[in-house]
Amino acid sequence: MDYGLSNILGANTLTSIYRLGGARAKNSGISFMDLASATAASSAAAAQSVNGVSFKEMCQARFPGAYYHVIDASNIPQSLWERNDFPFEKFFADDVDESVLNWTPAGAEPPMDGSQVQARFNSILGQTSIVVPPELEEKMKNDPSMANKVMANINYLFAWNGYPIPGRENSALIVLDENGEVARWRLTSGGGLTGPTEEEQRQFEAEQKAKQKRREENARLAEESALKRRLQEQEAAAIALQHRIISISGHKELLTPRLTTIPTQAILAVTQAQVWNSGAIL
Repeated sequence: MDYGLSNILGANTLTSIYRLGGARAKNSGISFMDLASATAASSAAAAQSVNGVSFKEMCQARFPGAYYHVIDASNIPQSLWERNDFPFEKFFADDVDESVLNWTPAGAEPPMDGSQVQARFNSILGQTSIVVPPELEEKMKNDPSMANKVMANINYLFAWNGYPIPGRENSALIVLDENGEVARWRLTSGGGLTGPTEEEQRQFEAEQKAKQKRREENARLAEESALKRRLQEQEAAAIALQHRIISISGHKELLTPRLTTIPTQAILAVTQAQVWNSGAIL
């Protein structure tokens, strides 16, 4: 089913998720209002609104610090809205420069990962802007219950796009039409995962140093233990060889007590020399 959604994935680490679109359905006759209304009864966000609260108050309660503009931007052509150089940041201000409604490109579209495009994305990270046409504002004043349905549209849009993304700075630009449908939208998420505080970073580094020190100490002890086992095995082999030589050659001067004061290599050298001189065969 075609819901008329258009999604674009940004390739820059600072603006890792970038989605935009026009929400009016194509060929299906289904709108965000229809889809959201079907689930509005179970929408927790919709249930939060109460009589006597304006849609602006609902938006600013839902999105603290959000910009709220009463201006009709729903007729901005989708082909322009989707461009990387469209001045969407103008909606993230106390007063909208209305020239944005008639904006036309001055040249070729810049790439998504261009420095200027990314700087504009970064300038609006963590912010929300809701743009409401005057006709819709008037309708919601006359029918307060309509605000619930419009908010349900926005919630549905967010759910559909998996927005917001936890651990990132998220931004939303929502343009509504006169019927309360989402006509144009931009969802941006970037900034990378939220990093640790300076104190947490110091603690982490200290823990890593302690772990590294323990690993080095454990490695040293393991090496010493392995070396001790090798020496014991060599000594046992030398003693076994000594007894073998004594049993064959009869050289009693190579009795075991002498091993306690004679290095293993010396013992091997002596026994080899004596065996070779005696002509004994092991």
